[in-house]
Amino acid sequence: MPLPKSTRELVSLRASQINGCGWCIDAHTKEAAAAGESAVRLNLVAAWRESTVFTEAEQAALALAEEGTRLADAHHGVSDGTWARVRKHYDDDQIAALVALVALINAANRLAVIVHQQGGSYEPGMFAAALN
Repeated sequence: MPLPKSTRELVSLRASQINGCGWCIDAHTKEAAAAGESAVRLNLVAAWRESTVFTEAEQAALALAEEGTRLADAHHGVSDGTWARVRKHYDDDQIAALVALVALINAANRLAVIVHQQGGSYEPGMFAAALN
């Protein structure tokens, strides 16, 4: 089973928030909204631990995103507890997709921040033709 689009967008949004990437925050917020994600959930991603709107599976994915993103902040990587929560909710293929997603969004964030790519101009589906 593929990783749900909502989970992909939430994970990408959270990593982008941590990294301060305006362009990626803009893109993933708009893509999630276009796919039907609620404004309440999008607004609470930054405070997901203090909210009631995310499933246990989404919380596990968001924890993985945060711990995998904060490696340079004197973090010790992904905790055993987070791995256990991720394994509880996702199969091996989905876990591989989550790990790859966290790595790739962090790379995209760094590229966009380095070249000063500004948020605000993204339109949902802008890159759909390139991906097909």
